[in-house]
This record gives sequence, structure tokens and C-alpha cells, in this order.
Amino acid sequence: MAAMAADGERTITVILADDHAIVRDGIRMILESEPDIEVVAEVGDAESARRRTSGLKPDVLVLDLNMPDGSSLPMIPAIREGSPDTAIIALTMQEDPSFAREAFRLGAKGYVVKRSAGKELIQAIREVLNGGSYINPQLGAKVAAEPEGPPGGLTRREAEVLALIAQGYTNPEIAERLVLSVRTVETHRSAIHRKVGTTNRAALVRFAREHGLVEDV
Repeated sequence: MAAMAADGERTITVILADDHAIVRDGIRMILESEPDIEVVAEVGDAESARRRTSGLKPDVLVLDLNMPDGSSLPMIPAIREGSPDTAIIALTMQEDPSFAREAFRLGAKGYVVKRSAGKELIQAIREVLNGGSYINPQLGAKVAAEPEGPPGGLTRREAEVLALIAQGYTNPEIAERLVLSVRTVETHRSAIHRKVGTTNRAALVRFAREHGLVEDV
């Protein structure tokens, strides 16, 4: 929750969640160059982000979307449930419009790409705390220009592969149906797990059903 600085001004409290310590150090330096922003905790995985956010109730969680325990996207609703008043800002290398759409759909209030982090992150924090939302301008233009794509940041080919996985097809069968090599299917399958934060077929089936990729599996 917000704190008060020594001079009586409101302090914006922030948790940083990124698996690279050097990235967190850089972001902390940028944020704490602002007199009214304080980084109150740093974590290196999505589950720790959920726990610390629930306990500390910061104003803002800056959440890397790709960490060792998989995509952080599926964790956003649980984080919001534990701390409804915390604004989540996704910080990511992903510049796929469908990935940004999914982050906002799940409850993120801001979306900043790492190559543009810095003053842009400070701007995002201030905008979301004023009741707005923020997306990197270049990416925002892509989101506005492109039709909505598959959920979870998946490419259309990955969505096709996922639908077939959910219907029980094996990798060789998927390769034959989509005219791909088995190795390419395996690569798509790994990317799907990473993006949607799953580790087994059962979880993929649930994701496919929940997002309308298959009607009955």
C-alpha cells in the first residue's frame, strides 16, 4: 500500500518481479530516481510475485511475463485476487499484439516492452495510478491496426497445433496434418507450454477449452 515520505508526500510502492537480478537493479535505479517511488520488494518468479504482492499490497507490481516457472500471464488473476488494488504492469520483450491483448484481458493495467523501459515505465506507473492504462505506443498502434489473434500470445500456427493436441493427436499426426516436420511441431509445443504457463497435456486441454480453441475434447 502507499506510504508517506518524510516530507509528507505520498510514496508510490512498487514490487519488481523479474528473474534477472541485473535487470531488477537497473529498473530499481530508474524508479528510485523519482523522489516519490519506492521499490519495497524484488522477486525472481511468478509465484513469489503473487505471495509478496498479497502480503505487501503495493501500489504497483512490475511483472516480467517470461520467468523460469513459465509465462506469468496465467498468474495475473491470482495476483489480482490477493491484492485487488495493486496495478499490474507487464514488462516484457514480447511485442506480439495478441500477447498484449491477453495481458490486459487477464487484468494488467500497463504493458511496457523492455527495449523501451526507463522513463516509459515511470510514465506507465503514473498513468495506471491515475486510473488509466498504458501500452507502449508502437505496440499500441499494432494492436489497433491488427485484428484480434489467438489467446495467450500464441501465433495462429501455435493455436492450430494446440487445437490438435487438445483433440488427442500425436506430434507425428499433427506434423502430417499441417505439413510440418515433427521437430517443428515439437518446437511449437514447447513454445505453447512456455507462453500459456503449462507443463502437461491436461493443462493444455483445459486452456484450449477455456479459450474456445476446441468445442468438445
